[in-house]
Amino acid sequence: MTDESFEAATGDGPAPPATPGAAERRAAGVRVAFEGLLQIRRLTNTGGGDPEAVPAVWERNRPVRAVALALEAAGTAPSAVDAEGRRVATGYRVGPGEEPGTVRVEWLGPPGGGAAHEEEDALGRCARVLDRLGWEALLYRGPRRRRFLQVEPLPAPGCDT
Repeated sequence: MTDESFEAATGDGPAPPATPGAAERRAAGVRVAFEGLLQIRRLTNTGGGDPEAVPAVWERNRPVRAVALALEAAGTAPSAVDAEGRRVATGYRVGPGEEPGTVRVEWLGPPGGGAAHEEEDALGRCARVLDRLGWEALLYRGPRRRRFLQVEPLPAPGCDT
């Protein structure tokens, strides 16, 4: 056991270690973190309706971490970079959106790896995961015609925002 805190994979970190048991330890950490997130929702979303159906204040204050955790917990593969910052794995990349409180989800991979051809289907799967968890995920086309999701939390029950 290490003293490092858990961080959801955003797609900008290193590839997971290939040591024996590393994938199982990571999967267990993701499960525990995601269950903790759902527990936060149950304890804090008390405005009516299903408390697990919309992001909690904790998630709204840390949307990149919350969205990355949701995608990783759903079994979606994150992208990864090497020590020089080159993409070495195809998957999602989560970063801040253009507006405060929003998140941008892209589907990236190594040059020539086919990520651009996979992105529409892959981002559609990401959107479905996020929609089930109370995030609105809209598909857009950006520079060089690459697609991305703009993600924001749905309003909490009882809120006028």
